Amino acid sequence: MTGSQAPVVEMLWEARDPHRVLDGRFGFGDAQSAGRWVADVLDEHWGVHVDSCERIVLSDGNALAWVDTPSGRRLAKWSVLPGRFPRLAEVARLTSWLDGRGLPVSAPVPTRDGRLQVEADGVSLGLQRVIEGDLLDTTDPGQVRAAGAVLARLQDALAAYPHAERFTTPAVASPPLTQQITAWLDTRAAPLPAAARDALHGLVAGVPPDRLPRQLVHLDFRSANVLCADGKVAAVLDFEEARHDHRLVDLARATVLLGTRYHDWGPVPPEVQARFLAGYQSVRPLTPAESGWWDVLLLWQALAMVPPGEDPTGWGPSALSLLPHP
Repeated sequence: MTGSQAPVVEMLWEARDPHRVLDGRFGFGDAQSAGRWVADVLDEHWGVHVDSCERIVLSDGNALAWVDTPSGRRLAKWSVLPGRFPRLAEVARLTSWLDGRGLPVSAPVPTRDGRLQVEADGVSLGLQRVIEGDLLDTTDPGQVRAAGAVLARLQDALAAYPHAERFTTPAVASPPLTQQITAWLDTRAAPLPAAARDALHGLVAGVPPDRLPRQLVHLDFRSANVLCADGKVAAVLDFEEARHDHRLVDLARATVLLGTRYHDWGPVPPEVQARFLAGYQSVRPLTPAESGWWDVLLLWQALAMVPPGEDPTGWGPSALSLLPHP
């Protein structure tokens, strides 16, 4: 690494001293040694010369480093949590496959020997090209509609992924949606107003049988994970939460969480939710069965975001606005 300036170190969402975290979790006494390590690993496995390491962002057991190279800016992402290593390898394989089918994702850059993810020095590390863009702006109608359309396209592609079984959990199969929602109401919804619990119970009682398709879905589609440029979606990021679920659950969750980033999470207005759904349906209209479930799943996901105590960003009023009128 030719640059001598130490990279800036930040926390993504935790309110902790990033330098202490860099040392305690990742084993680097200072930012400069972390930057040198990144440069050495990229040179050894990718044959990439690093001119400088600009910034390192830490989150849980993951770290991201933005580096300058002669062929452009690159992003190195690694984890120090061994339990996640197999999944990270699967995510790299999945995003590479999606990229090959024209989906806007941040695809991994293969190593010199063709690997998409490397395990070295007790970490699992991948390399990506930096995609220029800004996080999804939910005040921009065009971006919101484009994001909905991209989610529909992404779900269509994920439904055809030939290695989807690698994302299954070897546990008991998920119960029907009615049982899932009823169990949630019985065990986790006590702090909610009785009117909200009763309304969701009533909606669940009146839905058609659960014949909604299950498939591999993203399940973390929101502003923090969607980059936009020139009014289009440049990349959908972070597939680490991907799993098998109903695509309508994925859509409802995305609709509720669309505006969330890293701090001070809050809901988006109803008109933004409607615009996002319209964008989705421009690619894949809801089936009659899905339409019968939509209000239930949207209310469920909204109520699940209501905090038990103070609610400074307004999740409660947003969820209660979805209650059916008498």
